[in-house]
Amino acid sequence: MNYKVTGAIKKVKKYLIIYFILWIFIVFSIIMPLGCGIAEGTVNGQFNFGNCFEITTKYILKPLTAFPKIFIQSNFKAFLGVLWKFTFVYIAIAITGMIRNAPKNEYEDIEHGSSDWATNGEQYQVLSNKKGIILGENNYLPVDKRGNVNVLVVGRIRIW
Repeated sequence: MNYKVTGAIKKVKKYLIIYFILWIFIVFSIIMPLGCGIAEGTVNGQFNFGNCFEITTKYILKPLTAFPKIFIQSNFKAFLGVLWKFTFVYIAIAITGMIRNAPKNEYEDIEHGSSDWATNGEQYQVLSNKKGIILGENNYLPVDKRGNVNVLVVGRIRIW
């Protein structure tokens, strides 16, 4: 089970900074104007959708005008209310993406027949990492080994 978590983190690690930058961009360009629009669209305790939509649209088109107004107490409360809901949904979507990217088995993305399957130098009990018949990168079949050292070469020999 641990291989799923580490595999998912390994696959998604390169995208985490992009997800964070995207989150900041959405917060400043959409969530902050929406918080100001909700707060300023509420008049005498009554929410007016048309007024909210108009104010939000104005602030989305010019988000730098919404930035100083977000620090008014009523606007800040509305902004925080929208922000934590958006962040919760954003994190849920990110976790769902990580779960879908989790490896299906422990040996996913490992070449079949590779020495990557062996851990802690297990392959060097049989093979050599210095000299002999080349089998792969850093893997040689020693010729001074006792027993069978026959090698089957599969492939094509090209003579130019």
